[in-house]
Amino acid sequence: MAYSFEDIKDASVVITGSGRGIGKGIAELFIEHGAKVVITDIDADVVKSTTEELSKKGEAIGIVCDVTSEEQVNKLIDETVEKFGGVDVLVNNAGITKDGLFLRMKLEQFQIVNKINVEGTFLCTKAAVNKMRKARKGSIINISSVARMGSPGQTNYSASKAAVVGFTRSLSKEIAGYGIRVNCVAPGFVETRLTDAIPDKIRDGMIDSIPLKRTGQPLDIANPILFLASEMSAYMTGQTLDVNGGLA
Repeated sequence: MAYSFEDIKDASVVITGSGRGIGKGIAELFIEHGAKVVITDIDADVVKSTTEELSKKGEAIGIVCDVTSEEQVNKLIDETVEKFGGVDVLVNNAGITKDGLFLRMKLEQFQIVNKINVEGTFLCTKAAVNKMRKARKGSIINISSVARMGSPGQTNYSASKAAVVGFTRSLSKEIAGYGIRVNCVAPGFVETRLTDAIPDKIRDGMIDSIPLKRTGQPLDIANPILFLASEMSAYMTGQTLDVNGGLA
């Protein structure tokens, strides 16, 4: 049987942290393929502006949500089901960094990064799986990072992104019987408002270390996520795709 991205048309897709950056790029691509997309972020103004922008291109609704709040996450998924009839795809993109050398890192820096990046992924996934298992189908894509392999000044972030990979592999084995697939994408250095703040000298050094000699764009990450959400990847679960320009 030949597959295409046609199954994405009219699919109900929730993308956390989709008000800007990579998340927004993911949302745009899904809308271009006819999906019904939920834009969700903790910043109400960003949710409003992004939803208004993307609604001109397709069907999108905006829901403000703090992924560390179980109540808000459950409301997010319930409202999605009420509006679109279910949840076909969940992209756990919401995440933060609080970089610092380990010897100077405060407990609060470690806790907040792991709370959002790991606990947020857990809460959103749990709420979505409760809906998906009744439908006996679904695709969950978690966002890790090249930093999961270890990055100086990012012990908190690296720990959280390594945890996301372990979470993905374990969960994929538990819920495959429900027809739900769980995969992961690990981006490298991608152009966002956060990376724009990196000094030019450091930035040039980072680009020089990338075999493809360029930074990634949000679309570079969105494309493999679309693939993992679709039936094109029907026989894949528990996998992590590195999308980093060849960076080891």
